[in-house]
Amino acid sequence: MTKSARVSQSAFDGSRLRVILLLDLYEGAQEQFLDAYEHMRNKVASVPGHISDQLCQSIENPSQWLITSEWESALPFLAWVNSEEHIQIVRPMHSCVRDTRSMRYSVLRETHPEQPLTPEAARAGLQTTARVGAGVTRHALTFTVKPGSESKVVEILANYDAPETRINGVTRLHRTSLFMHGNRVVRAVEVEGDLLATLCHVAAQPEVQAVEEAINAHLEQDRDLSDSDSARVFFTRAALPAMQHVEADRPEPAGLRRHMLYYPAVAGHGLELARFLAHQDEAAANDPDSLVYASTVFQRDDVVTRMIDVTGELDLDPLSALGIKGQGKAAELERHLDGAAVGVEGSLDSERTLHRLLAHADMMPVTDRVSADS
Repeated sequence: MTKSARVSQSAFDGSRLRVILLLDLYEGAQEQFLDAYEHMRNKVASVPGHISDQLCQSIENPSQWLITSEWESALPFLAWVNSEEHIQIVRPMHSCVRDTRSMRYSVLRETHPEQPLTPEAARAGLQTTARVGAGVTRHALTFTVKPGSESKVVEILANYDAPETRINGVTRLHRTSLFMHGNRVVRAVEVEGDLLATLCHVAAQPEVQAVEEAINAHLEQDRDLSDSDSARVFFTRAALPAMQHVEADRPEPAGLRRHMLYYPAVAGHGLELARFLAHQDEAAANDPDSLVYASTVFQRDDVVTRMIDVTGELDLDPLSALGIKGQGKAAELERHLDGAAVGVEGSLDSERTLHRLLAHADMMPVTDRVSADS
């Protein structure tokens, strides 16, 4: 496979992952926090893919703490941090914390002054090349609404007043795209600069708060956003991580159209389905004839979506639109995809079946807002 140099986000490169969690504790909460950390540390030590972790306290401010952990790759960490077990284990810790910030980095270079390694050993587990891109981070959430409430939810989500998109001199909300498939909602945002600052800023805007309040009654999972623990659990469960983003290695064409495709996986196949689509998009990024200019694959459990920016109508090239161009690729997708969930049965070798799958997978756009200064 010819790799694209335009991969700006990736959880599939196999490099080790360094996770940094910055914490600001409430006064007098140190001992309670240490007890909660010990419980978490003992649990995470047995999680597959976990290598090590450290707990550090600032030498300047006793309320400031840092937890850093190392993982074999991003995949076991994402599986752990998005699990129900993790949600319950970290719950006691959050009552001690005034503010928190999480950062995740692939290991690109490292130094071994005491034990020189062979070049091959030194490269093991490292990100092979520096990723490039426009400095835009993609983040998505997914949740389901009560059957029968879909039209009301669409009305609420499509007609709210846009919040202020400029957060500070270097950070802004670049784009918000919302889609529905049945009773499932997917909200994707693009951020230039600090993702966390943007999400906190947007959540505090009256326009957004009014929308979140309005859809509460229609959600299948109850939540109370005025309660920090309830809000944290909801958004942790709703997180739909971006597993890879890739752009074509050519100038961005005018008039791109955005679509979100929904790929429900066979039980237990979500990660492999996401990996397959990511590899397909990376290989296709160098194809000047592909209608897909950019693609982001999102995955959580067996929910897989793929947001694509295209240069024409999807029906003109359903194989490229679905991300399955190439010998035998339709059969590989068929092995991972729960065809019945998208209304498709039978072999994807049939052009008619491909068009039917594309029609079912193409999520309904609700709104797509680009900031005025983009």
